[in-house]
Amino acid sequence: MNAMQELYQEIILDHNKRPRNYRLISNPTHMAEGHNPLCGDEMSLQFIMEGDIIKDIAFQGEGCAISKASASLLTATLKGKTIAAAKAEVGTVLELLTSENEPTTDQDSIGDLAALSGVRKFPARIKCATLAWHTFTAAIEGKQETSSE
Repeated sequence: MNAMQELYQEIILDHNKRPRNYRLISNPTHMAEGHNPLCGDEMSLQFIMEGDIIKDIAFQGEGCAISKASASLLTATLKGKTIAAAKAEVGTVLELLTSENEPTTDQDSIGDLAALSGVRKFPARIKCATLAWHTFTAAIEGKQETSSE
């Protein structure tokens, strides 16, 4: 394993062991539930919008290390961003994880989110990594539930 892969693995393990924003938000303006029946991941994502800014964002749930780490990375990345910036981040991460070709994203520019790139090597785990991002999109669209089937 090269040094970059080891760093990415450490980031995933850290976010799984000490997830950021793992809690419930009282009175969220947006929320959605996400389910991944293949792995058993379940999560609840809530956030508070003030104007166009994501003022606070959090999640709770049960799932594998990749699912939990991805949700933690999502909340750490999107807190304080505008909806437009958040949607752009979602697009970047989904391209990173699901593109058939090598992603065009400059991994240095996305910081810790680049740690998710290793999931591409394990197709069965991609749905685990994308669940939080799809759940965020569902919440923005006013959907109460999403599934990564």
